[in-house]
Amino acid sequence: MKKDAKSEVNVTKKKKTVKETVKDYLLITLGSVIYAAGIALFLDPNSLAPGGVSGIAIIINHFAEPLSVGIIIVLMNIPIMILGVVKFGFRFLLSSIYSVVLSSAMMEVFGRFAGPLTDNLLLAALAGGALQAVGIGLVFRAGATTGGIDIIVRVLRRRLRYVRTGTLFLLIDGVVITVSGIVFKNLDIALYAALALTVYMTVFNSVLYGGDGARLVYIISNSKESIANRILTELDAGATVLSGKGAYTGQEKEVLMAVLRMRSLPEARDIVREEDKKAFMIVTKATSVFGEGFKSHEEEDL
Repeated sequence: MKKDAKSEVNVTKKKKTVKETVKDYLLITLGSVIYAAGIALFLDPNSLAPGGVSGIAIIINHFAEPLSVGIIIVLMNIPIMILGVVKFGFRFLLSSIYSVVLSSAMMEVFGRFAGPLTDNLLLAALAGGALQAVGIGLVFRAGATTGGIDIIVRVLRRRLRYVRTGTLFLLIDGVVITVSGIVFKNLDIALYAALALTVYMTVFNSVLYGGDGARLVYIISNSKESIANRILTELDAGATVLSGKGAYTGQEKEVLMAVLRMRSLPEARDIVREEDKKAFMIVTKATSVFGEGFKSHEEEDL
């Protein structure tokens, strides 16, 4: 009986409404186009290979110019997509194939009709890295990938759940950058590619984990009731009272704990300052928050 109930929950979890599916594919479409623009308009024309399959394709294109970067990316993705099917199933494959085909096609379109927008390596690294990060981040948030290293990273994340997605990308992409410097025999290009990767990682983490921008707040005050009431009513946030004891005095104390969105933190500080200027307030970063008002417990780790 328990097995049947569990299976029913899993089936329900996997199903998405038409509205959710449309929203996901709109995100995938937007992300794929932005990703393609970063590669075709900034990185590829300047031989900047900031990592991933796109970076490897740029390196290969140096030796096989008749093959465009978009075509090379599609060919490299065939075996990787097979791995994706084995690990994640056909539903994952469909959305990822859509992203790969669309982004590769848009690279061809941008390359043929728009061309490079700048030959300044600094600007190309900044713009290309940022666009690539925004694009892949949006695709990831929709539960798909742009193929290539994205799928490999997702596979690794299943085994290394304590390592963040961005960190795995950084390790793999670092190897690609090193190879690009050797292949193009140009230290400047390798350094600008590293800059593009740095921009990419910063923007990518912001896009992917931006919703987790929360702070864990501890407040020790004699006016905890009034502070708690104002947090509940003015910030529309929850609060919990924890029991504690002063290590030096041995006196029983109650500690107010609350998880707040970043935008609510200044207001929380104002509330504490107004209610008790002698209050002790500790603010720490909450990297992942699950529950009402934040991420769902059913949401996939990224």
